[in-house]
Amino acid sequence: MTQELILADWNAREAIAEAMVPLVGRLYRDHNVEISIYGRLIVKRSVINILKAHRYVRQVEGQELSVVDTFPVLEAVSEMDLNDAHVDIGKLAVKFRDEGAGRTLKEFLEAELSGALGGEPTPSTDVVLYGFGRIGRLLARLMIDRSGAGHSLSLKAIVVRKGSAENDLEKRASLLRRDSVHGSFKGTIQVDEETNSLIVNGNMIKVIFADAPDTIDYTEYGINNALVIDNTGKWRDADGLALHLKSKGVSRVILTAPGKGVKNIVMGVNDGDITDADQILSAASCTTNAITPVLKAMNDKYGVVNGHVETVHSYTNDQNLIDNYHKGDRRGRAAGLNMVLTETGAAKAVSKALPEMEGKLTGNAIRVPTPNVSMAILNLNLEKPVDKDELNDYLRNVALHSDLQKQVDYSNSPEAVSSDFVGSRAAGVVDGLATISSGNSCVLYVWYDNEFGYSCQVVRLARAITKCTLPAFPVEG
Repeated sequence: MTQELILADWNAREAIAEAMVPLVGRLYRDHNVEISIYGRLIVKRSVINILKAHRYVRQVEGQELSVVDTFPVLEAVSEMDLNDAHVDIGKLAVKFRDEGAGRTLKEFLEAELSGALGGEPTPSTDVVLYGFGRIGRLLARLMIDRSGAGHSLSLKAIVVRKGSAENDLEKRASLLRRDSVHGSFKGTIQVDEETNSLIVNGNMIKVIFADAPDTIDYTEYGINNALVIDNTGKWRDADGLALHLKSKGVSRVILTAPGKGVKNIVMGVNDGDITDADQILSAASCTTNAITPVLKAMNDKYGVVNGHVETVHSYTNDQNLIDNYHKGDRRGRAAGLNMVLTETGAAKAVSKALPEMEGKLTGNAIRVPTPNVSMAILNLNLEKPVDKDELNDYLRNVALHSDLQKQVDYSNSPEAVSSDFVGSRAAGVVDGLATISSGNSCVLYVWYDNEFGYSCQVVRLARAITKCTLPAFPVEG
């Protein structure tokens, strides 16, 4: 193909992607319908991001997918009476190509999306972020990014301790606006000193100063039946977290850390354990979220006899920038200069979400001088022999077509390094080229954005507990 033809083809596909943007936006704003390409969300995404989402399919499915294939599907979907749904037009396009069986596209989509036809939009739930650190600010970004439809999770307030600086609000806004790891915020942020609020992409978010979780009357701020997401890590047991429920206007609490005496939920694994009676839930740890879905997939097919989990984890605020006193062993040494051997409870915590793993795993961790993205190395002994190619095919299918597709992603790039996974929405990403197998044992390498990927899991838990998780189409299996 000549340069002229290559460029002409690119321009044609770019024009189609440009035409997709308003359709995707209108479906989301007016009907709370999210559009994706093989799990890659394209709501509020650029033309280039849309084209790259299509390119991703070739890497993992071994077949081309173009906007030429998906645009007719999107057009047809935009003309249907849908509400509250996550629609994967990439999978629908491929399924229609393979299983259309002489039907028109309209007939095919009416059958595939029958469960999303009609119905009333789900009302929103008020959300309060108690704490505004690394996880709190990413949760804010995620909820604001998906607030355009006026449904689902509505961020109403953040609660922090009053800082010593006079321009406290400006500093909070600046930390939300700029992030050294995750880049600048996509949108506008205004500070309203008169109402002590941040106005972010049209959302007014009250900033409440408080020193304890049981001293706030949220109803004074127009907040009712709120879900509080405690990302401070200060209160980790049932009694401490129950203090939130003493504040007027609060109905449920999520902890963004391993919890004691409360259910530890890893979305995709044990979210079926959530009941209407649960007022306090823990989202477990970032590492537990990264490894448990992969371990579940492995145990379901191959049976895990035992294993060891070694975590290579980016440094965190818990460590010192330079050598100084720290109550924990080794963590007092300069985080940016050292690999620091430390312990992790993630291996044992797996059994809280996946009881079949009780007593089967050991674990340790090494903190390394990178600010974000970690890796879990799973050295597993299995009940049956496993071949590397067969295993990778299985894990690739898990990432694309199983109930764990939001939690498990798959990479086959020979050049992938940790920074390539900044912003990954999956709980963990299996590096297929690094997989090792020998007889009844295997070693899996799982990347995870310990900040953003974990925050996505927290949002999934929040949507589950408030019953606003969007049903996904096409239905797998």
